[in-house]
Amino acid sequence: MSVRFDTLPNGLRVVTEHMPGLQSASIGVWVMAGGRHERVEQNGIAHFLEHMAFKGTARRSALQIAEEIEDVGGYINAYTSREMTAYYARVLQQDIPLGLDLIGDILLNPVFDPAEIEVERGVILQEIGQALDTPDDIIFDWLQEVSYADQPIGRTILGPAERVRSFGRDDLAGFVAEHYGPEQMVLAAAGAVDHNAIMKQAEAIFGHLKPRPKAHGLVPARWTGGEYREDKALEQVHMALAFEGPDFYDPAIYTAQIYATALGGGMSSRLFQEARERRGLCYTIFAQAGAYEDTGMMTVYAGTSGGLIRELAEVTVDEMKRAADDMSEAELARARAQIKAGMLMGLESPSNRAERLVRMLQVFGRVSSIEETVERIDAVTLADTRAFGARMAGSCGTSMALYGPAGDAPSLGDLRDRFAA
Repeated sequence: MSVRFDTLPNGLRVVTEHMPGLQSASIGVWVMAGGRHERVEQNGIAHFLEHMAFKGTARRSALQIAEEIEDVGGYINAYTSREMTAYYARVLQQDIPLGLDLIGDILLNPVFDPAEIEVERGVILQEIGQALDTPDDIIFDWLQEVSYADQPIGRTILGPAERVRSFGRDDLAGFVAEHYGPEQMVLAAAGAVDHNAIMKQAEAIFGHLKPRPKAHGLVPARWTGGEYREDKALEQVHMALAFEGPDFYDPAIYTAQIYATALGGGMSSRLFQEARERRGLCYTIFAQAGAYEDTGMMTVYAGTSGGLIRELAEVTVDEMKRAADDMSEAELARARAQIKAGMLMGLESPSNRAERLVRMLQVFGRVSSIEETVERIDAVTLADTRAFGARMAGSCGTSMALYGPAGDAPSLGDLRDRFAA
């Protein structure tokens, strides 16, 4: 498989990976602007803008956008994260030019029709309502908010309903003018792609864009830690814990992923075995590690009945402390194998390949080989993993969010005392 990377004269980066044997491709544009790039009065506008991309352009109506991609059996979608917004399509090889033309059109020529803005406003308000009715979804927003209090990185991506109700055409166009310059875009494609053909079309679609002054930089993340709880008459208490972890520039991110996998990444993990299999305290429990440009989070999530939440929280703390002392070579090897297998299996998908190309450029400014990533995973030692576990268990900046019948749940102070004991 071959990766090629070029930059247009205006700064737009183009990266492709040819995958032999495929008859389809994933192609898209990733804009380095997401929730973290919003000012407080803009909170939710990056996500609103993503929705509006499909609501009509100067060349196509919303229906025409949907019909053109589906006439060829393709798929087009978008998502907003805290650090980027992606617009992408999956198409057969012969339809790559159409897919790229559609993506360029929705990015460069949106009309932001006032009537369509009102329709989509209603859709997003329903999405916010749905999130509030999904405990194991909304709890991570609350966890993020208390972990990074009063900062862009702590705000919800959807935005508060009162902000969404106020956005107009000028707000959307203003965010595009601020953040959608060619230097902030990466065009990535993977699968049955021809780099030279994509470069030629990229130049035709995006080459006229003028470089623009860089918008305001990221507000540096500052971990605060904290507690949020909302008592509600649900069947279960949903609990999420967070600990500050390494950012994605830090080689320790691989240690964090291995530790999180051994702690709560599968059926053989410590939390699953102790909390579910031995004690029957819960149905779902897991741990995961994620990263941003200048910070990271390791999170633990579980759901249980109100009468068992205290025991479950205490077992979680105890298992984290124990892992720092007696994590075994066998657990380390198993976690390594899970991470590598998950990565390699995922990379059989052109969509995941395209995502990886963008992430590599964002982190390293180049596309590192898969072998290099595997080497970084294999380089993590047992001592590294135990030391990381000790740092998590010794952290005084723990965050916690609870949702449901949480009256018997321990406080964050109780958990911090148990970590320290």
